[in-house]
Amino acid sequence: MKNFVFLLVGLWGLILPALACTSAVVSGRATPDGRPLLWKHRDTDFLKNHVEFVRGEKFDFIAVVNSEDFHRKREAWIGTNSAGFALMNTQSYNLVEVKDGEERGEANGRAIYRALEICATVDDFRHYLDTLAKPSRIEANFGVIDAQGGAMMFEVDYYTYKIYDANDPEVAPAGYVARTNFSVSGQYGPGAGVVRYQEAVRVLDPLAASHSVTPRRIFNDLARSFHNCVLGIDLCRPPFTEAGASGWFVDQDFISRSSTSCSVVVQGVKPDESASLTTMWTVLGYPPTGVAVPLWVDETLPPMVCMDNSLGTSPLSYESLQLKDKVFSLKVGMGSERYMHWALLYNEKGDGYMQRLAPVEEENFRLAESLLEQWRRKNKVEREEMQALYRKLGKSMDLVNKLTRL
Repeated sequence: MKNFVFLLVGLWGLILPALACTSAVVSGRATPDGRPLLWKHRDTDFLKNHVEFVRGEKFDFIAVVNSEDFHRKREAWIGTNSAGFALMNTQSYNLVEVKDGEERGEANGRAIYRALEICATVDDFRHYLDTLAKPSRIEANFGVIDAQGGAMMFEVDYYTYKIYDANDPEVAPAGYVARTNFSVSGQYGPGAGVVRYQEAVRVLDPLAASHSVTPRRIFNDLARSFHNCVLGIDLCRPPFTEAGASGWFVDQDFISRSSTSCSVVVQGVKPDESASLTTMWTVLGYPPTGVAVPLWVDETLPPMVCMDNSLGTSPLSYESLQLKDKVFSLKVGMGSERYMHWALLYNEKGDGYMQRLAPVEEENFRLAESLLEQWRRKNKVEREEMQALYRKLGKSMDLVNKLTRL
C-alpha cells in the first residue's frame, strides 16, 4: 500500500501543468498611493531566469527571460518599457482545445517581447492583438498596466480575447483582477490553479478594501505565503513551526512551489508622473530564498540580475535556487521530491532562510523608497543615484552567498 501511495504522488506530480503562475492586476483604487501594480509569480520548467535590457523598435524595455534560450527565442515573461507600459502572462489551460502535437500557448512569450517594444498603452496592446495573424497560437491571461493608469487583464485565445478592467467597479469591485491558470471566459474545463487563485483572493480582498496593496505586501503575504485555504493551515504558525514537529511538509498548492522561478511586481506611475519612474521590483529564483531588488528601464542593470555565463543564469537566481535545492533535498524514491524541509525556511528559533533574508529585503525597500520619494518630487530618475543604489543593493548578495555555503 505504501508503494502504491508513493506511485500516485509521483504520477500526480507528472500531470500537473508545468507552466503555472499566480498573478494580479491592481488598479490605483486598491493601492495607498494611487499607482497601479502588476504582479507575476512565475512557475515554469525554465527555473534559471535573468533580467535583460532590450533596445526595442519603438521603446526600450527590461524583462525577465529564460537564461538558456533568450537570444534564440526572443521571449519575455514579464517586463516594462520606457513608456511605462508593463505586461505579463499566466498560461491558461481552458481557453483552447489543443490538438495532438500542438504546444499550448507557444506564442505567449514572443507576444510579450513584441508588445513591450511597440506598445505604450493598454489600447495599443488591444490593437496589437487585433492585428495578429490568426490562429495566433496564444492561450494566456495577459496582465497590463500603463502610465495613464490603465490596469486590465486580457484573456486571449487563438482568435478572440475578453477584457477585465481593474478600474471598472462593476468588473472589479475590489479594484483588482487576479488570475492563475484558468480563464473566466474559458470553455474547455476548469483549467488549473484554482486553489492558488482562492488563496490570492483571500489575501488581496482585505488589502484592496483598505487600499493597502503594495509590492511589499505582495511579496510577504502572497509570494511567500504558506497558507493553504483548502487544508485550513498556515505553515508559519504552530504546530508546524514547533521543535516537536518533523520539520518537513508536502509542497502542494502553495503559491511558492519548487517550480517557481521568480516573483515580480511592477509599480506603475500616476498619469502626471514620468514613465521613467515605473519600478520593477524583482525576486529572481525561489521567493522564500530570495530578495527583491528594484529595477528601472536603463541599459545599466545591477550585475546580480544579469546573465552570468559562468553560472548559466543571474547570480540572484543561481544563489536562490541553490538554497531551494537544500529545502527540496529528499531523494528517496518516486514522488519524494515534493517534500520540502520546511524548518530550513521557517522555524521557531527564527533562523530559517526566509527569516534571515527578510531584514535584507526590508533594507532594500527602505533605500529604494527613500530615493523614489526624491525622484517623484523631481519627476525623473537620477541615473547616477540609481547606479549608486544598485551598488548598495549588491551587498544583499552577501547574506545569500553565506547561507548557500552553510
